[in-house]
Amino acid sequence: MTKDPQLVTFGCRLNTYESEVMRGHAKAAGLDDVIIFNTCAVTKEAERQAKQAIRRAKRDNPGAKIIVTGCSAQISPEKYAQMPEVDKIIGNDLKLKPETWGFKGEERLLVNDIMSVKETASHLVEGFEGRARAFIQVQNGCDHRCTFCIIPYGRGNSRSVAIGEIVNQVRLLVEQGYNEIVMTGVDVTSYGADLPGTPSLGQMIRRVLALVPELPRLRLSSLDPVEMDDDLWRLIAEEPRLMPHLHMSLQAGDDMILKRMKRRHLRADAIAMCERARSYRPDMAFGADIIAGFPTETEEMFMNTLNIVEECGLTFLHVFPYSERPGTPAAKMPQVFPEVRKERAARLREKGNKQLTNFLNFHVKQNRQVIVEKDNFGHTEHFAPVHLDRTFPAGSLVSVSTVSVGDKYLNAVVNA
Repeated sequence: MTKDPQLVTFGCRLNTYESEVMRGHAKAAGLDDVIIFNTCAVTKEAERQAKQAIRRAKRDNPGAKIIVTGCSAQISPEKYAQMPEVDKIIGNDLKLKPETWGFKGEERLLVNDIMSVKETASHLVEGFEGRARAFIQVQNGCDHRCTFCIIPYGRGNSRSVAIGEIVNQVRLLVEQGYNEIVMTGVDVTSYGADLPGTPSLGQMIRRVLALVPELPRLRLSSLDPVEMDDDLWRLIAEEPRLMPHLHMSLQAGDDMILKRMKRRHLRADAIAMCERARSYRPDMAFGADIIAGFPTETEEMFMNTLNIVEECGLTFLHVFPYSERPGTPAAKMPQVFPEVRKERAARLREKGNKQLTNFLNFHVKQNRQVIVEKDNFGHTEHFAPVHLDRTFPAGSLVSVSTVSVGDKYLNAVVNA
């Protein structure tokens, strides 16, 4: 009896999307009894977890072929080539090409120079297994070189998908029953600079919403505070189908650390972005990525980051203790002791938990629309997690009244 390809995905939403593309390619190529690992290279811990999972999968499935791809495989293919459990390593651009998956087992290492890749092809998928919302890739790669980040070397330079192809994909997913689409990429706010006419992210979204009027909900992934264009601001102010929840690529709240990170924004830019968004939509919710214990970070610098959580009114924090990446400028800077990084990350997470509690309390006794993810659990427009008083099929849009706060979620009853 043959087994369908298994996908094990680490890391970002873009990887989640790309895993579905690969699942389709592997099935079409007739690959069975294979386990595909789509790896992440953001931290050393992500790579350690991937290797651990690969070894465990081979022990539990001795007859299965193991294929490794993703950012870690692109950046450090030799690390996986040294693992006897691994049958094939595939680079980040090749993993999305259907012809790559038609191999007959001849070449073990299929990794190109990612910096030579000039296009991001559209990869249409018909659905996402077990997910209520669908992620679509509108952009890949990054032209910036933040001092802590290895990802451009795994993803290459910024490339955008043409608006027409994005419209086709959104329309297809809506036809498949998806009520919420998340637009994702490595550096989403750089969208369009490489396309004819250089359309902006806001112009692309406006076009998609106009051409797919039946799409109920659109959500954006991580945004750069200083790269939001005028059309995107107009959408935030005027378009109810764009969800009132934005995620910032913040990283720090201290100007000196931001400069040493080689970020494009300063502390005041992040605060101004949140204030402007809330001037248009007072109920806007914000999340942010934050690195704790970046090289040279003093306690005073860290306090600036801790304090910006309240100053910006951030709710959903993705906190990472700084992790050295060989080959990046930050790895050569004076390092903060690992135990200090962990302690600062814990303080940030504690602050985030308090902010989440305040946020949930604010949303009690409100009417909200929830997209159901599984049984009686889902998220509101503002991305607040909700437990419902009854179950619904995944992907359902349900009108509810929130009644109380549970453990990091809202309790709600379904409106009649």
